[in-house]
Amino acid sequence: MTARVTLYGRPGCHLCDDARAVIERVCAELGESFSEVDIDSDAALLDRFGEEIPVTFVDGRQHDFWRVDEARLRAALAR
Repeated sequence: MTARVTLYGRPGCHLCDDARAVIERVCAELGESFSEVDIDSDAALLDRFGEEIPVTFVDGRQHDFWRVDEARLRAALAR
């Protein structure tokens, strides 16, 4: 199954930890999966997202950055 939610972040990022907690909770409740990408492992991702992490994508489109709004994420996954 392909993950509908992708979290771009980096280890040691407290905002990424907060975002992950929301994403894990929402995905578990809705039966969805998510993947995580460490932007430090890819120079292009680091250049693109370095100042905005965490960045969340839903179904391949950018959804949020810095914080994940739980209600908004639920609505996006309900579509």
